Amino acid sequence: MGDFRGQRRESQEGGRTVFTEPGRIIVQDPGGQSFIRHNEVDRFRYGARDIRTQQVGDESRTIVIRPDGSEIITVNGRDGQLLRRIRRDREGREIIIIDNYRDPRAIGGFYVDLPPPVIRIPQNRYIVDYEDASPELIYDTMLAPPVERIGRRYSLDEIRYSPNVRQLMPSIDLDTINFDLGSWEIPPDQASKLQVIADGLNKAISRNPREVFLIEGHTDAVGSDVDNLSLSDRRAESAAQLLTQQFQVPAENLTSQGYGKQYLKIPTDGPERRNRRVTVRRITPLLNGGTASLPPPPPGTAPPR
Repeated sequence: MGDFRGQRRESQEGGRTVFTEPGRIIVQDPGGQSFIRHNEVDRFRYGARDIRTQQVGDESRTIVIRPDGSEIITVNGRDGQLLRRIRRDREGREIIIIDNYRDPRAIGGFYVDLPPPVIRIPQNRYIVDYEDASPELIYDTMLAPPVERIGRRYSLDEIRYSPNVRQLMPSIDLDTINFDLGSWEIPPDQASKLQVIADGLNKAISRNPREVFLIEGHTDAVGSDVDNLSLSDRRAESAAQLLTQQFQVPAENLTSQGYGKQYLKIPTDGPERRNRRVTVRRITPLLNGGTASLPPPPPGTAPPR
């Protein structure tokens, strides 16, 4: 982290403190809440045949062309915010995987003030420890419904930054990966342990190509809030990269976000390896408001526009 800390720049924008470092922007608002953003397009470059960028009005489109001729199209707004992520096959059929749609009923920023959900399932089925779980339980958790009824669609940003929205969905703690202090590297001996989670992800995505899974990164309580946000976000991205590069999980069906030391698994202010972890959570029902996603159109039909 020392290299990134040395390159970090601080500025004030609209009452917020903004830290810019290579690959990341960290924002602290006057109330003390912080969040981090990064551009996920770099994750899609692995194995790409070609990459093109187009400017269409206020939108920037990055088109990653894969060796099989399929394309992943990432549409960003003027401020760099993700608007849509689309997969286009060789025949031109499109599947919108992420539509960062903001419901007109939403008020204020990206934080949604929901009450905590009432959990009516066993705690070990709501937060599943990967190390102790069977492949069947891992897969069942990836397809599990929300623990409460979802009232509306949520944008990806609302899901990222609203803990009680995310907590509507069960999660899997990847407790086989515990990072070294200050590191986001995943050692090869730990990487190989992710086969079961990768198999479950690939099976779920084969069943529904529109599935989206959030990879969440966490740190222990040692260090500053800004350092820990950056470190946790890099941990989440490292896990997402590994799942794609070693286990062929489609990169476009994963999104990642760091949360620093906000959600400690073991409540301690000291160094704790079990707090330096990543979590996997299915967020498809949150993105579509709990409605069933439609399967892709059959060959020969017009793509959705």
